[in-house]
Amino acid sequence: MRGPGFADISVKDRKPALVRSAHFKTTTGETRVQSYEAIESFAYLFVREQTKSGAAPYIGIIREAWPPARNYENNDKVHGAWSAVDRALERFGQRVTDHLSPSTVKRLVAGNGKAEKEDVADAVRRLLGLSPDYVFTSDDESDACAVALAWLIQNGVIDT
Repeated sequence: MRGPGFADISVKDRKPALVRSAHFKTTTGETRVQSYEAIESFAYLFVREQTKSGAAPYIGIIREAWPPARNYENNDKVHGAWSAVDRALERFGQRVTDHLSPSTVKRLVAGNGKAEKEDVADAVRRLLGLSPDYVFTSDDESDACAVALAWLIQNGVIDT
């Protein structure tokens, strides 16, 4: 697991707008516990900033579902990171409200459940009204935006 992405998307008159996106990268020299603590701290600060700006409380906090892998270590890393984010959210009285599979996210946002990362990022730019040359800092950030947008589309909150 490279690191989690975060996105805060506002909606006004059924139009989504990017408030903020961010991602956090763990380092290879850290133990798992250190990585989880760092992820929790980053998530806490992200939610804190959004709470101070008036963006929270959210109508939904959505997580991309992780299909179980045959490799226990990969499952353990993902679930450890999820728990770290969950602990940060709980401090603000928030919790993950829904999960979407990667193929559902791709289908709803890019129109194809097997879309490539760049196709998803292009669709995210279009849906958010960003310029075609807008550069996300990482795939984790555009993916986080896609997850939020997919949920908004699925629940009829925004127009596409």
